Amino acid sequence: MLRPTLFVAALAAASPAFADADLDALRAELRDMKASYEARIRALEARLQSAETSTADAALNAGNAAARNEAAPSASQRFNPDISLILQGGYAHLDEGGERRLSGFLAAGHDHGTPRVFSLDHTELVMSASIDPSFRGYFNLALLDEEVAIEEAWFQTTALGHGVSLKGGRFLSGLGYQNQQHPHAWDFADNALMYRALFGEAYGNDGVQLKWVAPTDLFVEFGFEAGRGAHFPGTDRDRNGAGSYALFSHLGGDVGASNSWRAGVSYLRAKASERDSELEDLNDVTAETLFSGKSKTWVADFVWKWAPDGNAAERNFKFAAEYFRRGERGSLLCEDNTGAGGACVGSDDAYRSRQSGFYAQGVYQFMPRWRTGYRYDRLDPGTIDFGANSAFLPVSTHPPTRHSLMLDYSPSEFSRLRLQYSQDKSQESVSESQWFVQYIHSLGAHGAHAF
Repeated sequence: MLRPTLFVAALAAASPAFADADLDALRAELRDMKASYEARIRALEARLQSAETSTADAALNAGNAAARNEAAPSASQRFNPDISLILQGGYAHLDEGGERRLSGFLAAGHDHGTPRVFSLDHTELVMSASIDPSFRGYFNLALLDEEVAIEEAWFQTTALGHGVSLKGGRFLSGLGYQNQQHPHAWDFADNALMYRALFGEAYGNDGVQLKWVAPTDLFVEFGFEAGRGAHFPGTDRDRNGAGSYALFSHLGGDVGASNSWRAGVSYLRAKASERDSELEDLNDVTAETLFSGKSKTWVADFVWKWAPDGNAAERNFKFAAEYFRRGERGSLLCEDNTGAGGACVGSDDAYRSRQSGFYAQGVYQFMPRWRTGYRYDRLDPGTIDFGANSAFLPVSTHPPTRHSLMLDYSPSEFSRLRLQYSQDKSQESVSESQWFVQYIHSLGAHGAHAF
């Protein structure tokens, strides 16, 4: 491309007349064109610089906003737990009301029993949430008439790593299978005889739990607990140090796409000081007893679940069984009840017992929302040595047993209606037909239950 000066010279050489007449005008036009191009370039440069500045400011503002959000979470992030209210109740047709003692066993604590006709079971208020990246918390409050009890209130670590977690507070022990289940999660309307004999309902503790899950394809879990030991079979001793210790281990895995299983063994050691209970003495008069000593319990559990291709929504089956063996050794005081016509005279002597029992149950969901199940309970009073108190207290050889059939319907994941029939022979010389109609409703979000 020719420069403007060469172009002008060429025109002048070709036509001197043109050069004389229009040279000044042409030069002026060229100057205007140059100025226009320079102005456009300066405008483009200014726009580019402005765009770069705006982009940097936006990035800086976004970074500051992210930092502010991380440092100060919104109100919804500060406290947003899962909250649910469990409503339970129903109707029970029983031969007689009141407490039902298991023949051959010292009565365990925290056994609510089942009243006749219409009744309201515990209403449970449940809250759970992640506290921060390192902890989560859980709270369960049980309410029944004038009784209010904190069933569970604990924290658990979530960031220790290597499969290790630490739980502290009040919690249901990890021993066995059903022990960690609250009543609304039971497959039957009432508790298994085994748990009634061992703990009344379930074994809870104030203490700590250390658990480790191995990083293997096979599910491997080990746990250790140390606690106050105030619940049956222990008592609150008002002393320093742990009153109970528990160990448990579980193995589990899948068999193909349709089956899964879990098996475990647990051990509980508790100390009791003047643990109170009631028995019928040889004169058929209620006798108050106080046990002081050690209680050791072994529990073995097994669960098998089946669902076609892993889809439990249509059909599924669960088999569960648990076996226990408990030994107690110490002293037993049979308080003086002669004033009421009883046989005990207030003697205190050695006491030893070794007892066992089990339950086995199967629950089959044969179509969506409908399940049916059967449970068999059997206890063995084993060997009991009352020492000198054998002169006042009878030793029963009757094995408590029970057969239970149930049918339940769940209109949704938040509701369940249940009908159950039981043939109960847990009391010596008594065979009772029992009918239960039960409802369970969950209001609000509720976490999934364990395996």
